Amino acid sequence: MNQLVSIPEYKNNISRLAIKLNSNGERSVLRGHPWVFENSILKQNKEGESGDICIIFRKRDDSVIGIGLFDKASPIRIKMLHHGGAQKIDNDFFNTVIKKAFKKRESLLQTNTNSYRLIFGENDGFPGLIADVYANVLVIKLYSEIWFPYLKTIVEGLITTSKSETVVLRLSRHLQQSQTALTDGQIIYGELENEVIQFVEHGVNFSANVIKGHKTGYFLDHRDNRRRVGELSKGKSVLDVFSYAGGFSVHALANQAKEVTSLDISKQALEMAIDNGKLNDYSGKHITIAGDAFIEMENLIQSGKTYDVVVIDPPSFAKQQSEISLAKKKYTQLARLGERLTAKKGLLVLASCSSRISADLFFDINQQVLKASKRSFKLVLKTQHDIDHPISFSEGAYLKCGYYHLD
Repeated sequence: MNQLVSIPEYKNNISRLAIKLNSNGERSVLRGHPWVFENSILKQNKEGESGDICIIFRKRDDSVIGIGLFDKASPIRIKMLHHGGAQKIDNDFFNTVIKKAFKKRESLLQTNTNSYRLIFGENDGFPGLIADVYANVLVIKLYSEIWFPYLKTIVEGLITTSKSETVVLRLSRHLQQSQTALTDGQIIYGELENEVIQFVEHGVNFSANVIKGHKTGYFLDHRDNRRRVGELSKGKSVLDVFSYAGGFSVHALANQAKEVTSLDISKQALEMAIDNGKLNDYSGKHITIAGDAFIEMENLIQSGKTYDVVVIDPPSFAKQQSEISLAKKKYTQLARLGERLTAKKGLLVLASCSSRISADLFFDINQQVLKASKRSFKLVLKTQHDIDHPISFSEGAYLKCGYYHLD
């Protein structure tokens, strides 16, 4: 293995904290939930620092019920690593968890795909840590200081398992402002000749900017929906709303759609969509519209335009509890606009990545809108995350997608 660049030592001695929780906190841990909130902690033997190991004892008999990491900067004060009895947190522990995560992805890697999420935060036992692979480049994104003391060990394990040749470190906005010698977009292993990496998704070519792109450079969770939409788009006209770098658009083009329109507020994202399309052979026409999706969809309706396939995949509308009401209105509005833009015997694909909007609520909104439209429709498929985004707790399930045949 090449040498990792120097990852600073944040703490010489990791403390072990003895923790007791109130009844709600205890129940949560015993159910396997990955979060312990600050207000659930009843007793703590000493002051903790981010990255300290928390040993959680049951009140009634002092037996160990879980191990986590202390996060001084978050109301989610303990991020759980292990549920159950005593467990040593060392290199072997982290490597075992990484290998277990990789095994869940093996069937995906049997397809013509070389991009995948290797670690999906809490759902894979690494709260606040994401690891995505694009061809031979591994991109690790950290959302919590708890990982700084363990970073070298974890990176080495991820490299060994994924066989990556380069590792890029991305930091959340919060961590970029913290006292750390690490920087967002830092190459911590290997070399990177070009920050734009080409990769393959079910035989379709894409690229991602792993230094400056959103999240780790791309959104991998919709992979199977993109494949499916592509297969359903042959010879058809397609509208991809909130297209970003053209995920749905490029699959449609590669499957020989006759016309694809990518709509996004970002001109830069649309340029990426055009470039991604050109990585593949296609015969159809690729049109881009830069502007606010709600306004531009209304303009298309006014011009009398309809499409055989309409895909609407907006960003999260409800990142906080207070935004749920507005999010419901926006999803309602998008379903109405999408219905009006879907041609007779067309397909309308509606998606949501707002974790605070439940799947039941999202599908109910769509159902009510389509019923009110007076068009006959059929919900033919509901989907969630692709295989490399496994769900281990309720809050981890954010993505939902519905396929509606109209008329």
